[in-house]
Amino acid sequence: MLKPLASRAYTFPFPLLQQMIFSVLVATMFLVLTGCTQDPLTKYSTDTPPMIMTPFAKTGGLDGRARFREIVCAITDKRGKDLPDYRPCDEALVRLSDEPPAPGRPVNLGKSRIPIRVVVVPGLGWTCLRNFVNTKVNALTHIAKFGYAASVLEVEALSSSARNADIIRDGIARLVDTENPRPLVLIGYSKGAADIMEALTAYPELQASVVAVVTVAGAVGGSPLANDTSQSTINMLTHIPGAKCDAGDEGALESLKPAVRQRWMANHQLPDSIRYYSLVAYPDPDHISSGLKYSYNLLSQIDSRNDGQLIFYDQIIPGGTILGYINADHMAIAVPIARSHPFISAAVLNKNSFPREVLLEAILRYVEEDLALVRSHRISEL
Repeated sequence: MLKPLASRAYTFPFPLLQQMIFSVLVATMFLVLTGCTQDPLTKYSTDTPPMIMTPFAKTGGLDGRARFREIVCAITDKRGKDLPDYRPCDEALVRLSDEPPAPGRPVNLGKSRIPIRVVVVPGLGWTCLRNFVNTKVNALTHIAKFGYAASVLEVEALSSSARNADIIRDGIARLVDTENPRPLVLIGYSKGAADIMEALTAYPELQASVVAVVTVAGAVGGSPLANDTSQSTINMLTHIPGAKCDAGDEGALESLKPAVRQRWMANHQLPDSIRYYSLVAYPDPDHISSGLKYSYNLLSQIDSRNDGQLIFYDQIIPGGTILGYINADHMAIAVPIARSHPFISAAVLNKNSFPREVLLEAILRYVEEDLALVRSHRISEL
């Protein structure tokens, strides 16, 4: 039997032993969180246009799905099989019944035409897990080949969005090159989306650098799961061997409660000088990992179109552009656990494989096109 860790700084003498203990602890944590499964009361469907049902349907959002699919397919056809976790584009993207036809325009697959700097803000618990995810070859190194400067802005794993907004402000201030400024695109995964939104409204000076925000399975509207999850449960992440994180201000769960996020949205206006895009995790039941089945079924009591952590409509920025619906669960869309830990992949996150390199490149190709279009319209209006 494993004894409790006496200190978070404790290190194991053998890397293999460390990996095995890490795998067991993470698997145990998922079992605690999942418990016994329940059958969904509502069924997954692609027939009902979900945009009609979203609370933000009347906010003037744009539909970018057709062009985004065209870009994903072009990248997949060009180099998808040479990248990890290959999946045909029509299997990676969910086609809902109301998706318009592709515009049929060519896709730039060479060097980027706008010198974009990409900053990714990760979700809850990332700094606890980062040492056990292989980051030597990942989506950020892939997009760097095409001229995109990319980095991760690490926030506090278990702290509130207000606290992390301060960290984002300070991190961006360090990145900005006043002599050679580059358009800054922020990508917020999961809770990272809420952290970014709070930073943009709390610190208006960020608008001088940030041109676009992309949410990937973003907790824009929060998650009902936060209402019933205890702080002690997520604090288990700090006890993973080698985890470089602590409980922070212990405000992460409060920040993720739907009532908190909805109240925040009602009281704050996102800067209209910035472009907003949402990428929604919308997996069919066969693409939900076993470790997320219970939370998926819990959320299915509200709506089965969820990714195991968030319902689809809670992932959409009001008034932004919908890029697409992705056939991947909440972990698979952004966290490559399976590439580093086959035990966890087989036992808990058995649907974790996903072509994230293709996805991130497609996001940036779309945003680059859109920014260029906006720029040309502004010039023509002068």
